[in-house]
Amino acid sequence: MTTLPADVLALVAPIAWSQQYWKATVSAAAVTVGLFAVGGLYRARRHLSVLDELPGLYLRMLTGAAAVAMAVAIRHDSIDNVDGFLRLTAISAVLLLPGRLASRLVVLMARRRRWVEHSAIIVGGGPVAVELARLLRRYPQYGLRFGGFVDVASTGHDRRESMPLVGKLDDLEKLVQQTDCDVVIIADVECPESRLLTIVLSPGLRDCDLWMVPRLREFSQGLGAPDHIGAIPVVRLRRPTLDGPKWAVKRTSDLLVATAALLLLSPVMLLCALAVRLEGGPGIIFRQQRIGRYGAPFDLLKFRSMRPVDDQESQTNWNIQHDPRVGPIGRILRRTSLDELPQLWNVLRGDMSIVGPRPERPYFVDRFSHDYPEYAMRHRVPVGLTGLAQVSGLRGDTPISDRARFDNYYIENWSLWLDVKVVLRTMAEVLRAGGR
Repeated sequence: MTTLPADVLALVAPIAWSQQYWKATVSAAAVTVGLFAVGGLYRARRHLSVLDELPGLYLRMLTGAAAVAMAVAIRHDSIDNVDGFLRLTAISAVLLLPGRLASRLVVLMARRRRWVEHSAIIVGGGPVAVELARLLRRYPQYGLRFGGFVDVASTGHDRRESMPLVGKLDDLEKLVQQTDCDVVIIADVECPESRLLTIVLSPGLRDCDLWMVPRLREFSQGLGAPDHIGAIPVVRLRRPTLDGPKWAVKRTSDLLVATAALLLLSPVMLLCALAVRLEGGPGIIFRQQRIGRYGAPFDLLKFRSMRPVDDQESQTNWNIQHDPRVGPIGRILRRTSLDELPQLWNVLRGDMSIVGPRPERPYFVDRFSHDYPEYAMRHRVPVGLTGLAQVSGLRGDTPISDRARFDNYYIENWSLWLDVKVVLRTMAEVLRAGGR
């Protein structure tokens, strides 16, 4: 909150000396701030040091200035214009360091006087966890208020320095809410990584910052931007989910694609509706409760392909592929996936995304989440009209564990291009009638 305005002010301040190159100066400031953001120079850090940031600051600033200088040279075909712009860039470079220093001093003062601090709990009970707790208690400049230890039952917490013990690892999600925790630091906890991963990726921890002390601390330099508390290196874990700018990009693309698809496919949807009405009578649209992002239920829309006996059958019948009640029209709609087209309205409403893990009914979500711990992690993101698991052949009676792995791979490696690839593969499946 303080660093970004200070940087912007330092980068555009030369306009006060000369308004002749104000467009180039503003452009260079925008490019430079973008490079700072991509390089992680606006992320929260525990250890604040302008000297540590100095190489990255000026390397990115010079890169941004060089890009704008080339644009100026191409547009004006004049060395004088480039020379004038670079003189103003030199003034910005001089102002950038004191601006950063002032913003860092403001943050340090706010932390030391405890005007700004975040509650932190430490997962672990060994010597590293105990030392971290001591450092947080003694040095407020890290901006963290120690709230207690969370650990497995096998670790003793009978000594004064290893107290208080606020709870066990299995209760971490509940403890975060009870202690109003903002930061979870994973130290030398004694448990398998698969179990720890399942716990820290639970929905209840999505609003917490996750930090980790590398187990091989001597070889931690390659684990991202270096940071430390005292002499203990810590790495901020990147939570693989869709939020912030990534979610804004995905949601915008969903709205554009869903709107265009509804307009282009409206004649096809009208024909499908007429066919369903002729075959099965009234009740063209079938509504069924499904589970979406963060476990929120919603009504999924489909063209009706058969009529269940009652709502209980609708919610618990796993597969109707060979059900004799499915008529010829229903089979065609299901084979071509045309019965899914009304879900474009679910996308516009925000219940779903174009691409994401396929939504399932509450009965099966509870059952699969109990049997497969990775399954519940699918709900970190909005469910989708199509998904990576489906275009990879995992439809119908296929292993749930494989579906969960593909869905979590999609979440952890999301990009807009990955969405495009899934949509293209879905179109190929539809054209060859590869539905269930």
